[in-house]
Order: sequence, then structure tokens, then C-alpha cells
Amino acid sequence: MVRVNRTLKVLTATILLAVSTAACTSDEEPEYVERPVSEIYNSAMNRMQDEYYRDAAKEFDEVERQHPYSIWATKAQLMAAYSYYQSNRYDDAIIALDRFTQLHPANRDVAYAYYLKALCYYEQISDVARDQKMTELALNSLNEVIKRFPDSEYARDAKIKVDLTYDHLAGKEMEIGRYYLTQKHYLAAINRFRTVVEKFETTTHVPEALHRLTEAYLALGVTSEARKTASVLGHNFPGSEWYSDSYQLFEGKPVSETEETPWYKIW
Repeated sequence: MVRVNRTLKVLTATILLAVSTAACTSDEEPEYVERPVSEIYNSAMNRMQDEYYRDAAKEFDEVERQHPYSIWATKAQLMAAYSYYQSNRYDDAIIALDRFTQLHPANRDVAYAYYLKALCYYEQISDVARDQKMTELALNSLNEVIKRFPDSEYARDAKIKVDLTYDHLAGKEMEIGRYYLTQKHYLAAINRFRTVVEKFETTTHVPEALHRLTEAYLALGVTSEARKTASVLGHNFPGSEWYSDSYQLFEGKPVSETEETPWYKIW
């Protein structure tokens, strides 16, 4: 009986030791296996082509980790950033792109790296009802592409996106200005609308901004400024709906299509 108990104790201890060893083994990191650089890079490219972008990013990072001094490591850095971008991991992409441009400022793909960083910000631009910090970051990055690489294809696209970004920022100013106007905070509204006219004069929001300025000046009783602003609106945007609306504020009737002398020239 004593021998049986001892045998059980030995078996129990052995089992506990085996379980403990297995638990320790499961907690350890997988064994590091070095692979040829071409194998890792091709695997990453295959995953990216199959649109498994998160897996592709890991593989591209592995290229640099295992073969940091190979010619493939530089390519892998940029491809990892692109994979992060494609998987909407914008923060990781931006970090990777900043590192790439710092380590390889003379690389032939550095213009693309700056452009891709700008896209990371641009694609995070929210609607006009939300904070516009990301819009400002996008604008700064797009302008950097234009300044650094003015003759590149990326600069041409960046210029188009800059115009859209300005329009977005102007839309934010208009949204705030309209709110102040409805709350009868006329001076605050005027400041917002003037910002649109002076800072974002090439955007689609300028005609409305001039009309809203006219409304705000009239509400304050500053008729001379209202007429001056309405004249600018009529001179620059005679065919807009805002021109007609401003005309009605003064005349109480719509603009006549057969009017020989525009009303803004009479003033």
C-alpha cells in the first residue's frame, strides 16, 4: 500500500512537471527561423497582391528585421508603409514613411513617400461638422509635396487635392459662421465669413460668404458696408443665387433678367 501511494505521488509530480513545462513552452515566443530575403519579400508581395495587407506589412517588416543591410530592406520599408496605408492603419504608415524619408532622403522613391504620407492625412479628413486638425495636416503635407517636387506627377495631383482641402476648410468656416448668424452673434459671424472671402477666395463658398456678410452688416445697421459687400458679390458673381438673394434684401424683389444696368453698378 505504501508503494502504491509512492507510485501515485511520483506519477502526479511527473504530470505536474510536464504540464508546467508545457505551459512555459507555450508562453515562449516562436522559435526564430531565418529565411532567405527573396523568399520573405516574394511572400510579402504575394500577400499584398491577394489584398492581405496586414500580413503583407508584417512580412515586409520581417525583410528589414532579418536582412537590414540588403538592397531589399529599403524597398521593403516603403512597401510596408504602403501596406499599412492600404489596411487603413494610417498612423503606422506615417511612422514608416517618416522613417523612410529620414533614412533615405536621396532615394528615387522619396517623392512618392511624401505623397503617400499626404494621402494618409487627406483620406482621414472628416466632415465639416467635426474638428479640422486632420484637414490642416493634409494641407501642410500636400504643400510640402508641391514645394519639394514641383515637377513630379505627385505635385500635380497634390495641387488638385489642395484646392479640395481649401474648399473643405472654407466649408467649416461657413458652417460656424451660419451658426453664429442664427444665434444673432453678428460680429463673430462676420469674422468667419470674412475669413472665407480673404483666405479662401478661390473656393466655391465665396459667393455665399459675401451674401452672409451682407445679411450680418444689415442686421447690425451698417448699411454702407452691406452695400459695399453686395456690390462685390454682384460684380464678381452676377449669375449666382446669392446675388439674387442679396438684391432682394435691398429691393424686396428678385433680379430682373432683362435689367439693362446691373443693380450693383447703380450704387
